[in-house]
Amino acid sequence: MFQVPWSEYSADLWEGLLKTLSYTVVGFVGAALLGLAVALLRLGRTRLMRVPALLYTEIFKNVPLLAVIFLTYFGLGSVGLKLDAFQAGTLSLVVFYAAYLSEIFRSAINGVHGGQREAAEALGMGTLSTFAKVVFPQAMRLALPGTNTMLVDLLKSTSLLVTISAAELMSQGRLITSATFRALEVYLVIAAIYFVLCYPLSQGLLWFERRMHAGVPLSARRRRRLRAARALLEVPA
Repeated sequence: MFQVPWSEYSADLWEGLLKTLSYTVVGFVGAALLGLAVALLRLGRTRLMRVPALLYTEIFKNVPLLAVIFLTYFGLGSVGLKLDAFQAGTLSLVVFYAAYLSEIFRSAINGVHGGQREAAEALGMGTLSTFAKVVFPQAMRLALPGTNTMLVDLLKSTSLLVTISAAELMSQGRLITSATFRALEVYLVIAAIYFVLCYPLSQGLLWFERRMHAGVPLSARRRRRLRAARALLEVPA
């Protein structure tokens, strides 16, 4: 054990780590935006909006991510639409995880009590303003647990991009194994790196979730407004 000259491969591991983080950030942001759009279509008033969104969700929820990666990289390339490894990898993560996030967002939006909308309408707020200022903030609070789980899962799933040599951590591990023939040691180190990435992330997201549910203001502007409100309440009548 521990006979691999890791100093010689530190640059490769660092490059793989940066690639993994790039796939994670781009993939999650894209999946969240697409997932929100699909969720809103699922909540649409017409079947023309709901049915395509439902089909999209059911298809990608019941197809393995590895199959999506192969279809994106090899399948599209066979019909003339050639994507590089980064484009194919991020696109695969986006379309796959958007299906799950859309269900999380849809459930969260439905979980906001209808009385909230009625109160906003009674105050004269329009449909868009009601969603943006009343429904959406509360829905995101409800969606946090599932969304946080999907983020950590997406980070781990970047390891599947080794199948298209995407230069992320697992791909670098495979190259180091080919050069050193020390598979056990190499993949133990790669697994440890993933743990060091995922465990603090999951704990940080859990802390953030608890802060949100406790109603702690996160922005400086909200903290100032809360202090001003408390000061007004403390003023004697």
